[in-house]
Amino acid sequence: MGEFRSCFVSIIIKILLLLCLSAKRASAAPSEAQCRLERKLGINACKPVVYGKPPSADCCERVRVTDIECVCPVITPKLAALIDLNRAIRLVEGCGRRVPRHFKCGSITTP
Repeated sequence: MGEFRSCFVSIIIKILLLLCLSAKRASAAPSEAQCRLERKLGINACKPVVYGKPPSADCCERVRVTDIECVCPVITPKLAALIDLNRAIRLVEGCGRRVPRHFKCGSITTP
């Protein structure tokens, strides 16, 4: 049970990072309810990515439209330690989003 939970948390973290690194800045900050919905939609659309599958069209769409303000605040140092940053960047860029150098999202800074 503990191993399953750890794996599940790792999956969710990787999806959140994928969304975070690719999210665009919005002109107005979204509400907490909007953020919860965006995170839920992103996690559901991108779950197969964690299992080694390429991002689907739905996942890439979520990567392109999710607000950065909804994802980056939940990336703590503990969660960031579970993420392969280079793989996440490749996935984001594969969806057509550019990841800026030295971009800070939560406790992660891109190379």
